[in-house]
Amino acid sequence: MAVERRFVTGSRDQTIALGEKIGRALEAGDVLVLTGDLGAGKTQLTKGIAAGMGVVGDVTSPTFTIEMVYEGAEMPLYHFDLYRLDDPDQLEDTGIFDVLGADGVCSIEWGEQFAEEIGDARVDVFVTRLEDEAAPGEEPPREVRLVAHDARGEALLAAL
Repeated sequence: MAVERRFVTGSRDQTIALGEKIGRALEAGDVLVLTGDLGAGKTQLTKGIAAGMGVVGDVTSPTFTIEMVYEGAEMPLYHFDLYRLDDPDQLEDTGIFDVLGADGVCSIEWGEQFAEEIGDARVDVFVTRLEDEAAPGEEPPREVRLVAHDARGEALLAAL
């Protein structure tokens, strides 16, 4: 049975801060699959995750390069954006299978359609803009819901 944690962030900075908290709790081999509409905050959350892992420098969405690798203080962050892929056979060319569960952390945006190929050793991260809760002219808060599918994911959620 999947275990869930839910957070609400009221600003971009709070989303990044939540990511930092997640980043500090990650271990080598952890896999996060981030799901949300365009502009929901997936990349902002990943920026925070990178900061929590000790990555120095700018973190951007690898929409056109598919993967960016960032060196953290103790392990690398493999940041994938699978938005432009539509067939599981395309995953092989990304190199994702070389790093899943390996020496670093995988943060995979738009990976939900490849959940079967990625496997159950992952935490799904759903980022949603709460449009109905926004004051007029204000940026809406975000709901960040994490769903663990294995014991390691459950331990990660418990650490948050």
